[in-house]
Amino acid sequence: ARRSLASPVVSGVLCPCGSPHGSAAESSSSSSSSGGNGSSSSGGGGSAGSCGRSLCEASEQDRRLRALFQKLDVNRDGALCIHDLAVGLGRLGLHRTELDLRKIVKAGDKDLDGQLDFEEFVHYLQDHEKKLRLVFKSLDKKNDGRIDAQEIVQSLRDLGVKISEQQAEKILKSMDKNGTMTIDWNEWRDYHLLHPVENIPEIILYWKHSTIFDVGENLTVPDEFTVEERQTGMWWRHLVAGGGAGAVSRTCTAPLDRLKVLMQVHASRSNNMCIIGGFTQMIREGGPRSLWRGNGINVLKIAPESAIKFMAYEQIKRFIGTDQEMLRIHERLLAGSLAGAIAQSSIYPMEVLKTRMALRKTGQYSGMLDCAKNILAKEGMAAFYKGYIPNMLGIIPYAGIDLAVYETLKNTWLQRYAVNSADPGVFVLLACGTISSTCGQLASYPLALVRTRMQAQASVEGAPEVTMRGLFKHILKTEGAFGLYRGLAPNFMKVIPAVSISYVVYENLKMTLGVDSR
Repeated sequence: ARRSLASPVVSGVLCPCGSPHGSAAESSSSSSSSGGNGSSSSGGGGSAGSCGRSLCEASEQDRRLRALFQKLDVNRDGALCIHDLAVGLGRLGLHRTELDLRKIVKAGDKDLDGQLDFEEFVHYLQDHEKKLRLVFKSLDKKNDGRIDAQEIVQSLRDLGVKISEQQAEKILKSMDKNGTMTIDWNEWRDYHLLHPVENIPEIILYWKHSTIFDVGENLTVPDEFTVEERQTGMWWRHLVAGGGAGAVSRTCTAPLDRLKVLMQVHASRSNNMCIIGGFTQMIREGGPRSLWRGNGINVLKIAPESAIKFMAYEQIKRFIGTDQEMLRIHERLLAGSLAGAIAQSSIYPMEVLKTRMALRKTGQYSGMLDCAKNILAKEGMAAFYKGYIPNMLGIIPYAGIDLAVYETLKNTWLQRYAVNSADPGVFVLLACGTISSTCGQLASYPLALVRTRMQAQASVEGAPEVTMRGLFKHILKTEGAFGLYRGLAPNFMKVIPAVSISYVVYENLKMTLGVDSR
C-alpha cells in the first residue's frame, strides 16, 4: 500500500463508518463520528453512529480523541496553543503553516483565550468534518462514495480550473492509502481533518501552491488571493512582502540593469560595448556610485505599479464575468495582460525617468525632479510617453509565453517526478518561474530595446525623431538581427541573483508580517 500523508493517529481517531450519502439529519446525528456533540468529551451518551457498530460508541471515540489530544498537547497543560499544534502535528508528519494553525485555533476557540481545551478541540473536529463531508459530496459526481481522477477533473473544470487526468491522479496519490486510485470518505477526511480547508476553492489552493515576488521585470500575471486573504488584509501583506523583496533585489542587481540600458542605447557595431568595458566606463565617468543611477525611481515605482495592477486585476476578473478565485489560463492571461497595461500606463512617465536617470552623465541633473523639469521644459509632456506603444505590445508576448511555459514546466514536472504529492515544492516553482520569465523576456526583448531607445532619444546627441517601425528597420539595416538583442547578456546575468535575493527577502518579510506560504 502507498504511504498515506495522514498520521496513523489521525486515521484512527474518528469512526470509519461516516457515510457521505446520509441525509442532513443523519449527518447531524452521526456527528459522534467526529467526536460527538460535546458529549463524547465527557464520555457519556454511548449512542451509536449510522453503522450501529460498537466502534462508534462514545467511550471508544473519547479514548481516541483523548489520545490524539495528548499527542498534540506537547507542554501537558491541558490546552492546545499554536506552538503545541505546530510541534505536535510535526511529530505526526503533518506540517502546517502558522496561518493554518491560527485558523484552526480561531475556528475552535469558543472562550477566546487563544487556545483549545479538549472540549473545544472535539467541537472543532465535529464542525470541520461536516464541512469536509459537504465538499466530498460535491466532488462525488457518481454518488458512489468514492472520488476518482475523472471526478476531480470535472469538479475543477466546473470551477474554471483545467487540469489533466495525470495531475488529478497525483492529487489522489497524496490521499490514497490502499493503492486503489480512488478516495473514499475516510481517506478524504483523514487527509484534510487537521487542515483548515472548508470549501473547494480553498482545497484547490491547498493542492496548488504558488509564489509571487518581484525581480525587476514586468510581472504581468498577478497571483490570486483567497477570499479570506482579501477580507483579513493578508493580500496587502503579500504585496508589501513582494514590493520589499523587489526593492532589495533591484538594488542589488542595479549595476547590471544600468549596464543593460547603456548597451541597449549606445552599443553598436562600431561601439561594441562589453560587460567589463561597460562597468569600467561607468566607474571612470562617475565613480562606484554611478552604478546605481536610475535605481531610486526604479524602486519608487514598485508600490504604485503593484497596487494599481492588483486593483485592476480584481476589477477585470469581475468584468469578464467570473467570481472564481482560480481563473482559467486564458482568463488569467487576459486579466493579467490588461492589468499590466493599465498599471504600466499609469506609471509610464516614471519608466522614462528611470531610463533618463540611468543614462545621465555626472552633474547633468541634480535629482529626479530636476530631470523631470528639464524633460518637460525642453521636450514637452509627450516625451514622458516615448516608447509607450512598443512597451504595451511587449506585455502580450511576455505574459503569454511566461504563463504558458510556467504552466507547462510545472505540469510536466508533476507528471514525471511527483510520486506522492500534487505539490511541486517552492524550489521547483522557482526554477519554473525563472525559465518561463527568461523565455518571456527573449520573446519581448526586441520591443523592450526599441522602447528604451525611444525613451532615450534626447540623450543621444543628434538622434532624429523616429517611429517604432522606423527604429526597427534602422536597427536591422545597420546592426542586423543581433542588434535587437543588445544588452541581453547583463539582463540574463541578473536573473538568478535577482530571483535568489528576492526569494530570501520575500520569505523573511512574509514571516515578519505574519504571512506564511500556502
